[in-house]
Amino acid sequence: MNDANAGATERLLALIGAHLDSIREALDDEQYAELLTRLAALAGTAPDDDREVRRTFQRVRLALLELPLDHPVHEALDSVRLVAAPPGPRAVTGAQDLLARLRLTSPPYRPEPQPVAPDPELDLLRQAPGLSAAEARARCGGPPPPELIRIPDARDGGDRYPEFQFAAGDGTPYEVVLEVNRLLLAEIDPWGAAAWWLSANTWLGGTPASLLGRLPDHRLFGAAGALAEGE
Repeated sequence: MNDANAGATERLLALIGAHLDSIREALDDEQYAELLTRLAALAGTAPDDDREVRRTFQRVRLALLELPLDHPVHEALDSVRLVAAPPGPRAVTGAQDLLARLRLTSPPYRPEPQPVAPDPELDLLRQAPGLSAAEARARCGGPPPPELIRIPDARDGGDRYPEFQFAAGDGTPYEVVLEVNRLLLAEIDPWGAAAWWLSANTWLGGTPASLLGRLPDHRLFGAAGALAEGE
């Protein structure tokens, strides 16, 4: 575990605990309930499951981006980057301590919302060219990396992998796609990540997927980073 990131994680959780009242005042009911839901998910994560700790901690961090820019907790968010090392067991115990305090003064958090049927816009994403699980495995020479976007295929009940994620030359996944998908939490929200790649981006001057191999990787990563950081 990265010691610097561990320290930043602990400082962030300590700041949340020190500013519980102002956090509640700064967020509306829906935003506050979402924060509690994500804290609960983090508190219930197995401490030794680095991948799940990373994912659930990132979701807490993203919920805190709803705070005003000058709020002390928001100002501390940059010290814990989305792509940093897993915050580890101390993030889990910190979330458990926070929930124990919040439950004394706060309404119950709402359960995690259940997935809803895709709307027409998401149906368009579903129709984008894609590979079957077997085809993706062949391209990757083994199990596809978990960072790749995969969406349900209504035709056969399996998963499909949007084809833009794979280079036209050797057919393997673009490294920048894996990096951006980590940033966009594609494992948690594959529809949202796919929408970012396949929707027009005014900053980039086109759809990010169409610019793979044409723009420098750092520009694609920067555009996704601006979204993840709430800019």
